[in-house]
Amino acid sequence: MDQEDGRRLRALFEMATDGIITMNGRGIIENANPAAAELFGYAVTEMLGQKVNTLMGDHDRQHHDGYLQRYQRTRDPHIIGIGREVIGRRKNGEHFPLRLAVSEIKLDNGVLYTGILHDLTDFRRAQEEVIELNRELENKVSERTATLRAREKELKRALGRERELNELKSRFLSMASHEFKTPLSTVLSSAEIIELYQSADQQPKRLRHLDRIKAAVSQLTEVLDDFLSLSQLEQGKVAVIMQPVDVRALLATSIESSEGQLQAGQRILMEVDESVTSLHSDPKLLRHVLMNLISNAGKYSPENASITVRAQNKGARILLSVEDHGIGIPEADREHLFDRFFRAGNVENIKGTGLGLNIVHHYVDLLAGNVAFSSDLGRGTTFTVSLPNPPAHE
Repeated sequence: MDQEDGRRLRALFEMATDGIITMNGRGIIENANPAAAELFGYAVTEMLGQKVNTLMGDHDRQHHDGYLQRYQRTRDPHIIGIGREVIGRRKNGEHFPLRLAVSEIKLDNGVLYTGILHDLTDFRRAQEEVIELNRELENKVSERTATLRAREKELKRALGRERELNELKSRFLSMASHEFKTPLSTVLSSAEIIELYQSADQQPKRLRHLDRIKAAVSQLTEVLDDFLSLSQLEQGKVAVIMQPVDVRALLATSIESSEGQLQAGQRILMEVDESVTSLHSDPKLLRHVLMNLISNAGKYSPENASITVRAQNKGARILLSVEDHGIGIPEADREHLFDRFFRAGNVENIKGTGLGLNIVHHYVDLLAGNVAFSSDLGRGTTFTVSLPNPPAHE
């Protein structure tokens, strides 16, 4: 190499933007360019004669000599001729990432290793920023996805409520049409017939049709009462007045008020545990519950059947039950029994609004209790109301 080529090579070495270091076979730095010195925070003169592992992170600094000896012994390269990312150590002790490529030059008097070093700090920072941006983007996507799913669920619920409302309207119109039309037809036809019975000897016939009119009006009143109760429940206008209630007296008055709705020959038996005397509840709501259950028991039982109303002490609970020996509840209908306007498949020819048990369920909830039933199709049903004793608020 002539002198001019040497100057050119030196100029390239000095002006290179990447750090360049040369070292001998013992790992001693023989030369370093300004970029390398600036990279590690040294002056060039401070680097010359130093072990190259001074510029390495803790792990590589401890094992570098072993790496070099192993390479010289086995010629199996780990960095030399390959290059890799390593951790550098600046004069002030700061560690930073860099890309290191090492080449080997054989000389007459030994071997020379040249390392080219590129600072990866900015690259790593940019990479971390990209990772963080991706993470933020993923979070935003997740949040947006969660929001969309929540909106989708809310839309489905809204559609479900609308569908349910439409079904309820359809049931109401069907039920109202039947429950109002039948008794009104009875009233109209009986009134027309009464007009024809004008002689004294036809008085029994007039009385029979007057009884039919009274029964039809009573049926209409029952339907309207159910509608009123449901409306008050939905508007939160049902007042609950908790007070001491004489259980035996409550059952007796509920039975007495229900006897007019029984079929021919039906009778109601009352069984009260001696330990059951009183409970803390709302007598008006509780009487409505019992009368509804007794009315259903009579409605869905044959003539001459018995109905048993019981009060039992179960420690922390008082159980009030109504047992009949009627048609029972089909298995497929049981999960919907307390739904509004729902009527079991085997009661289609028996008058009813499909609101009674729904109202019972709401009233029992207001009394801090629960209602359940057991049924044997064709043999009877028992409804049981469980109430706190002593009350939940004491």
